[in-house]
This record gives sequence, C-alpha cells and structure tokens, in this order.
Amino acid sequence: MPNPTPRHAQILSTGRYVPKRVMTNAEFEPLVGKPVDEWLVKNVGIRERHVMADDQATSDLIVAAGQQALERAGLTPADLNLIIVATDTPDYISPATAAAVQAKLGALNAGAYDVNCACAAWVTGIDMAARYIATDAEINTILVAGAYGMTKFLDWHDITTATLFADGAGAVVIGAGAEPGHVAGKLVGAGQYHDALGIYTGGTYRPATPEVIAAHGKPVVQFVKKFPATFNADNWPPLVRGVAGKAGWAIADVDMFFFTQLNLRTIEGVMVNLGQPLSKTHWIMDKWGYTGSACIPMALDDAVEQGRLRAGMKVIFCATGGGMAMACSAWVWTVGVTDKVTR
Repeated sequence: MPNPTPRHAQILSTGRYVPKRVMTNAEFEPLVGKPVDEWLVKNVGIRERHVMADDQATSDLIVAAGQQALERAGLTPADLNLIIVATDTPDYISPATAAAVQAKLGALNAGAYDVNCACAAWVTGIDMAARYIATDAEINTILVAGAYGMTKFLDWHDITTATLFADGAGAVVIGAGAEPGHVAGKLVGAGQYHDALGIYTGGTYRPATPEVIAAHGKPVVQFVKKFPATFNADNWPPLVRGVAGKAGWAIADVDMFFFTQLNLRTIEGVMVNLGQPLSKTHWIMDKWGYTGSACIPMALDDAVEQGRLRAGMKVIFCATGGGMAMACSAWVWTVGVTDKVTR
C-alpha cells in the first residue's frame, strides 16, 4: 500500500486589528506625574500605542483580525475546523474567549479553545496548530489569533505598566499543504517566576471578593517581584539556535526573525548575539506599544503588508510570556502566500 502524501502546516494568510484610539507618550505625564516620552523612546522604543474602546471586548478584536485573515485566504468562517485563541486578557475567566469568537464569526463547524501562557501564547498556538494539521486528516483549516486587551487591567497611574501595555489583535489562517511550512518548534518554561508579573486578583488564588478588592484593589497587571532584566536577551539566542538546528538551518539561513515586541533594545541586542543584521527582523512597538500575545502576529502582518516576506523564506518566531513561558517556532513562508497585501 503506498504511503499517503504527507500533510504539512502552512500559513495561508495574516490579519490584524488595531483599535482607533491613539495614546502618545506625552499623554502619560499628567497620569504618572513625570515626563516619560524621552525615556520610553530611548530605552524601549515605544512612541505611542492604541487603546480599545470601552464597549469592546477581546473577542471583538479577534473577530476583526480573523475576518481579515479569512478574506485574504479566500475562505469563510464555515471553512474553519478549529479556532485557537491566544490571550491572557480573556472576555471572561470562563468560558473560553474562543467560544465567543466562534459565535461572533459564525464559525459553526469549528472547535474552539483558549491558550494562556501569556505573551508566548500565539507562538505556542501556531506550534499546536501545526501538529493538528500533521496528525489529523479531519482538520484542514485553523484560525490562530493572538489578542490583548490589557488596558482594561491597567492602573493608569502605575508608570511601570501603564506606559508599556496596549491593545490589538493579530491572526493567521493555517492550512494543510504538500510543501513544508512548519518545520520545527520548542516550548520551554521558567516557572519560578510565575509570581513575578501578572494579574493576580480574580482567580482561585485571590478571588475577587469585596474583601480582597478592598485589600488589594481591582484586578490589574502588576510587577510583583523582580526577575532578571536580561531574561529575554539571555534566553532567546540559545532557544533560536536550538530550533534552527532542529530545523536543519544555520542561523545565517534564516531570512526573518520575529520576537516579542516588548523592547526594541532587547531585539537589537539579540540580533547582535545571533550575528545577524537588524534588517532581518521587524518591529511595531514604536507605533502600537506592547500588545502581548498579539504582538508577533501583528508584526508579521505588518511585514507582509510591507512586502517583506517572499515564498521560500525561512522564518523564526520567538516569544516570552509571564510565568515565564517561552516558545519558538520555525516556518518556511509557503509558495502561494501573498507576498504583499493591500489594506
């Protein structure tokens, strides 16, 4: 009996949603009591960010990005077999935000679930999606969306968090094809930092009872204890090298690197460590702030829009999320993917 044709996961299309409201660095001065623009630009690379409307939920951001990705792939919501939502700012603690996305999209044939490893969740999600495609013949089309509604969880007077976080969503449609798209991946963690950065009120550890709210305040994202400032700079290079080696690539073979968009200075240092030119990466934090699990798919979509990806390119995604969770995934930009899109 002949062997069946191998099934490979391919990224078929991208999409994104950026909320309309723009908030510049200068607008934080009356909130935090000091100028922040010069410091943010010099040390982080952020100039402005976008903030979701009061009547928007995380699922609304995903639906907008997902609809765009589906349209570009020439598909309808009914074509989806699975929806994976990557977020740590869900519509509800329960049920999954993916259920709301499924309903709002009208993707009635799709299974749906959330992945929450904070800002590493989207890269984790595409790695999971690739393995579904490779192993289950009934799953052919998957929407993987990363979304961030973190401004709903900000203390606007906390200079350490309010000046960084923003809102947005990015999505890809992943489908099955004969040519390799997904090549390799790796997930790692450093759980000793699980209590360093996060939203620690609202779950079973610290339920949002009136007494807890009175003692600790409403659920907000906060830095609770220090973790190494060089965590990403130390951990990304060996993770990227390991996944590239797993894919059978030399680092110099990689055409594009997409990293968590928290700090441009870190990305610059990592590219130096890897011995690669800065032109091989792409960043968006300057105009969209830090959008967590949405930032890498938003950066990818922005790069696609600018015509920076071409069929056959080797691409690596590398992310860190609170916890700390890390994920890295290697893909070939597949033949047939639109090299440049118009918006």
